[in-house]
Formats: sequence, C-alpha cells, structure tokens
Amino acid sequence: MHYAKIKNFDIANGIGIRTSLFVSGCSNKCKGCFNQELWDKNYGKEFTEETIKEILDSIDNEQIAGLSILGGDPLEYYNLDMVGKLIDEFRKRFGFEKSIWMWTGYLLEDIINDPRRWSVVRKVDYLVDGPFILEKRNLKLKFRGSENQRIINIQNSQTFNTLILNYMYDYE
Repeated sequence: MHYAKIKNFDIANGIGIRTSLFVSGCSNKCKGCFNQELWDKNYGKEFTEETIKEILDSIDNEQIAGLSILGGDPLEYYNLDMVGKLIDEFRKRFGFEKSIWMWTGYLLEDIINDPRRWSVVRKVDYLVDGPFILEKRNLKLKFRGSENQRIINIQNSQTFNTLILNYMYDYE
C-alpha cells in the first residue's frame, strides 16, 4: 500500500483534532475529485510498520480525538490489509477512547456483503460512504462533498440497525 500524506492536527476530516491518513489508489475516479493524483495506487510513499508507529505516536496526545482514513479509497482490495492492520493496532492502543473516521466511494450496503471490506469497516466509528457526485456537490455539508454521501455511526447499533433494516426492506 502507498499513501500520499499524513496530516497531523487536522480539523477538517472528522470531529475534533485528528491525524489523517490519505491512502493512494481509487477505482471510482469521480468526476470533480479534488484528489485525482491519489487515483494511482503507487502514488506517494510506501506504507510500512514504521508508518503505523508514526501515526499512532501522533495520536497518543490528549488533544488528538482520533484517526481519519481517506484517499484515494482505503477500501480498495490492495489497501485492505494495511488499513486493517492500522485499525487493529489503533484499537489495541486506544480502544474506543479515540475514534476512527473513514471515507470510501463504496456504499455500506455493498460493503456489508463483502466479507473482506466489512471486516475492516466494522471496526471504525464513522463511515462516510458513497462516491462524490459533482452534480450533488454542496459546500455547506460537513465532512462530505456531495449530498448523496452519508455519515454512518457504525458503532451505534440503533443507527446502524435502522440503516440495515431499511436496506433490507428496500431490496426484498
């Protein structure tokens, strides 16, 4: 896996002050994407064990609320192993005292039917799902670029179960 940058003390990508990881690689290639250079999965630096340590050490500060994982797309298959490892190491170190936000162009309804992607997503706190749609761009939205994108609290069972029940009802 490759990444474009690690942004410390980020206040734009999730609630509170965060460390944000921008992974490389995205097959969605959304029209109007502001990170087109990240479509290339080989863009940037190689993600290593040392990168995980650097990220976790930056979060080990009482001012930092957690980790944000963006891209590119962290749920591309070639990113899953290292993103999953980062999340596992984060949870070992911080438990649920700090939060994880993740952005993906995939829809939760598709993710839950994909065991590899779901095994990673089920460990995050907030998922912002759906592709960026230029025609639905809304600059007034917090933490997302277009009106089709949703902020889903994965760890809140009531919110998550309501979403899943609606999904099942809509598609039966």
